[in-house]
This record gives sequence, structure tokens and C-alpha cells, in this order.
Amino acid sequence: MTDFTPQTSCATKESVKTLRVEEAKYQILQQITAIRCWRKVALRDALGQILHEDVISPLSVPPHANSAMDGYALRGEDLKHQSQSITLKLVGSAFAGQPFDKTVNSGECVRIMTGAMIPVGCDTVIMQEQAEAIEDTITLHGEHHVGENVRLAGEDIETGAVVLTAGRQITAADLGLLASLGFAELKVRRRLRVAFFSTGDELRSLGETLNPGDIYDSNRYTLHAMLTRLDAEIIDMGVVADNPEALREALLQAAKEADVVITSGGVSVGEADYIKQLLEELGEIHFWKIAMKPGRPLAYGKIADAHFFGLPGNPVSVMVTFYQFVQPALHKLAGALYQPPIVLQAIAAENIRKRPGRFEFQRGLLRNNNANQLEVTMTGEQGSGILRSMSQANCFILLDEDCDGVAAGQSVTVQPFAGLI
Repeated sequence: MTDFTPQTSCATKESVKTLRVEEAKYQILQQITAIRCWRKVALRDALGQILHEDVISPLSVPPHANSAMDGYALRGEDLKHQSQSITLKLVGSAFAGQPFDKTVNSGECVRIMTGAMIPVGCDTVIMQEQAEAIEDTITLHGEHHVGENVRLAGEDIETGAVVLTAGRQITAADLGLLASLGFAELKVRRRLRVAFFSTGDELRSLGETLNPGDIYDSNRYTLHAMLTRLDAEIIDMGVVADNPEALREALLQAAKEADVVITSGGVSVGEADYIKQLLEELGEIHFWKIAMKPGRPLAYGKIADAHFFGLPGNPVSVMVTFYQFVQPALHKLAGALYQPPIVLQAIAAENIRKRPGRFEFQRGLLRNNNANQLEVTMTGEQGSGILRSMSQANCFILLDEDCDGVAAGQSVTVQPFAGLI
């Protein structure tokens, strides 16, 4: 009888050498330095891009004092002697884009519309609902204060102020703000180039005939979609057979063309998993067993100047490890400011089974219950190959290493896909 030493597997209790999720994420991010290359883009093309440098306002917003209401502009000193009411002489009108071009004296007022420039001599606007107009006189009722309903010049943004900081991902509201300041172009970081391929003799691309034992490759489609959401330049290298020379050529070509190389499959201990051996030969790679489910095996390192991520082969594991490890790294590499993932507390609508030892990312459906409370249910079977569990979900249910299950009605932490996908 030959000696046999069992190898660790997904059913094995985690050892102290296995990395926890947060430790693995920390170690990866410590190795990432943001790219510094930038390009100029038209404002309309800047949505979702990462700012290369701070945006400094060239003017004040608003550029001049203006009215926050439809009403009457007057000198605040005329209010100091008011009793129950005060009557002023109406001497003109001011509209947005058509200012009143004379000085308003004591005892006078000007009809003014929202957004119109405050006339010279005025510092207060009384809303029209609190004024009574009779021919060319205006009687004001109620108690009023100097400066009310006036938006001062520079009240929103002062000239020279930092409007947006470097590393910000441009939003639709940002585009409107920048347009209001007169920016037609912006300096943004160049897009990341990411190459990826799947490994496995059993994988077939869409359109090919499935022979016994074959399956269609889904990982390239989920990876393509997730990278598209990140606005990366995508290099899809297809399916690479479990052949050492083919894999070597693919890895070297990918590292030559891209900032980041991602593979799915081939990082475990199977006889046909050549990726591990090739990576040790071609680059500086760390092979980790992460105390997590799904997605236990993970490889990270560099091939030449390209960062490398070797993800597991199971479809759900690919998505989980991408969102938890690859996406934060890509954000940092692209120069984006760090944004911690959004997590919420929800009520478990059912019992959630779990054994202590690993961090689990179960797939859940988050919604409001009849009591208007956030409630989460699981999306059926949670196997790492059941991609439907991701398709039907809108959040991860986060169960830490020490958790031994959650009873229905208890609070549980969830990570909405809305902050990831």
C-alpha cells in the first residue's frame, strides 16, 4: 500500500495559512499603483471617466447676486422702519438675462423674476405672495428681513475653488456642473486595457457544437459585461486549450498588450491545470487559498508589467472573486478614489445555513416586506456552478468566518449589487 496524504479541498476546515478575504484584498491593493497616463476628452464623452487632476473653477457661481424668488427687489434699509405694512414705488422690472439697469433708491422697488440679477442698490427680495400691487405702488405685508430671498455671488462656488477632485468618476450631475462653469474638455485617465481568456478542453464558444462532456463558456461573457461596466478596453482572447505551449503563448501575448490579465480556471491542483506551473515560470505570482465560499483558489501577481488575476473556473466563483478582489484593484489602477462597498442590514426571511471557518457570499434577493423593512431571501441553491443564483439575485448576503448560520428574523449584512454591477 502506498502512503497517501489527503490534500486540502473545499470541504477541508481552513488552516491558519489560508488568507481571509480582507487580508487578500489588502495584499492585492498594496501592490497596485495608479496609472498616470491621461488624455483630453470632450465634456459629453467624460461620463464615467476618472479625472486626472483637480478641476478649479474659473468663475463664481452664481456669477452675480440674483433672486431666489419671483417678487420685488428693494433696499433692506427700507424695512428697518416697517410697521404692519410698507408701501414702495414700483420703478421697473428685472428678468433673467434682462437686468434693471438703473439704481434703485430708498422708497422704490423693482419687479423681479427668479434668477434675475439683483438691481444696483437692492439687497432684499420679497416674494410676490407677500406683496399687494396697486398700479405703480407695492404694499408689503408681514415681517421681513434684510437679505432674504437673495442668492449671493459665489454662494455656491467661488472663483479658484476646487470643484471636483482628481480620481473622481464623472457623473451626469458633474457634467452639468462643469458645463455651467464653461468647461468644454477635461483631462481624464486613459482607460485600462484588460485581456482575458478561459482555460479548459471542455469549453466551447457559442455557435460551436457540444460533444459529450463539453459545455459552453459563460465566464467570458460575465467578465466582458463586468469589464464593460468599468469602461475598460477589452481584449477577449477566447478559450485556450489545456496545452502548455498554447497557454504560455496566450499569457505572454496578453501581458504584452494589456495592463491586466485575467484567466478563469486552471488555478487548482488538477493534473491538467497547467496555469499554475506556467505562471511560476513566467511571472511573480502568489497562489492563495482564500477562506471564502465560493471562490477558494485565487492567483495574483505580475507577468512582466501586467497585473495578473487567476480566477476559479466555476461561474459564480468567477463573479464573486471579480467583484471582491479584481474590481477594487482595477479601480485603484485606473486612478479612482477609493469607495468602500455599500453594505446594509436586512432581516433574514428564512434560516440561512452556514458552517464556521469561511466567509460566504450567498446570493440573495433584497426587498421591502409588508412592514416596509428591508428583508432578504436566498435565491435557491447556492452552488458555485449555479449561475442562476446570481442572475436572480440583487445582493450578496455576507456571512463572516465566525458565523454558524442565521435564524429567520435575525439581522444580516447584505451588499447590494447596485453598488457593484
